[in-house]
Amino acid sequence: MDRNYAKVMISQAGESWLDKGQMWMYRNNLIGIEGTPENGAPVDIVTENGRYLGTGFYSETSHIVVRILTKNPEVVIDREFFQRRIQFAYAFRKTVESDNLANCRLIFGEADQLPGLTVDRYNDILVTQISAYGMEKIKPMIYDLLLETLRQDGQTIQGIYERNDIQVRAKEGLPMEKGFWGGVSLPTTTVINENGLKLNVDIENGQKTGYFLDQKSNRVLLRQMAHGKRVLDCFSHTGGFALNAALGNAQSVVAVDVSQTALDQGRANAVLNHLEDRIQFVKADVFEYLDRCAMGQYDIIVLDPPAFTKSRKTIHQAYAGYKRINYQAMKVLQNGGYLITCSCSRFMEIDNFEKMLREAAQEAGVTLKQVSVTQQNHDHPILWTMEETSYLKFYIFQIIEA
Repeated sequence: MDRNYAKVMISQAGESWLDKGQMWMYRNNLIGIEGTPENGAPVDIVTENGRYLGTGFYSETSHIVVRILTKNPEVVIDREFFQRRIQFAYAFRKTVESDNLANCRLIFGEADQLPGLTVDRYNDILVTQISAYGMEKIKPMIYDLLLETLRQDGQTIQGIYERNDIQVRAKEGLPMEKGFWGGVSLPTTTVINENGLKLNVDIENGQKTGYFLDQKSNRVLLRQMAHGKRVLDCFSHTGGFALNAALGNAQSVVAVDVSQTALDQGRANAVLNHLEDRIQFVKADVFEYLDRCAMGQYDIIVLDPPAFTKSRKTIHQAYAGYKRINYQAMKVLQNGGYLITCSCSRFMEIDNFEKMLREAAQEAGVTLKQVSVTQQNHDHPILWTMEETSYLKFYIFQIIEA
């Protein structure tokens, strides 16, 4: 590919962000364009005085006007460039997720220096999501490189399923669609093995790309402490936490969700693991369910709600929702019980989440004794220079009556 890219000029405010490590250039920091960049093509970012800051995918329509691929002015964005990036990402998974390569996020967008690309593997199917116009343009090459990299390692992949039904694509001027790439016809359901549990995954209709891979190491933490405990799994979805509690020989497990479909899927997973007699599935609004619970009714409560906010505009309402649900759980747990609480919204930042927990504990009249603090699973890596890659917060506390 030709290295003579069009140039976009960035403001001083934008320059400072990129110098700190940010990998997105926003449209409000765009002050000029030199040349005629094609939508999705690589462009160079420069300051007013011509200092080079990075090269990335250009977007005509998105608020993110450039998603940076490299900050090396000598690099050419060609097939070999993407081959190196994919191989680098795969080598990372082989190091940190060697036991879970068949049930793994292989590419996590900007965290793997492949902006706008998510790739999850479920057995012999890859599920992809593309959120950048530039990545969409080159996806045939990207898919070939993915398959080639896995094949070279002796991994068998039967097909690639595209879950391009995400709203962010509209901001890039891309259609929302889903289906198998290249006319392949394969089943859209499979059974994965997650730390010894069999789980049904529906890649066509399931959440995200079919399943919540980001909590798999956190779910095991519950299994390790569930023995003999009365466990309540709130917002249970397809039963990931409830199943781990049952497998950990909990005294009793109750899984609560407002969705009958999710409960049915959870029950099917319980049957698959011969745990159906160990878990009670309850259809209810979690807030209302906790209001009806007696004090001391549970030894462990898991709060894994859907994102209460998906933008900064609604953070105040989300804060109130998180506070209410955590307060309720603290009141229901017996003295010495354990609260497992998390947030999957990147807009609910760690400092704000911890502030909410302290307020809820004070109002509930309890003290929080920290057991552990973790984040998303290793296959969802976090770049410390880009806070957007850090979104999941996962806390375990012992609840002590003040």
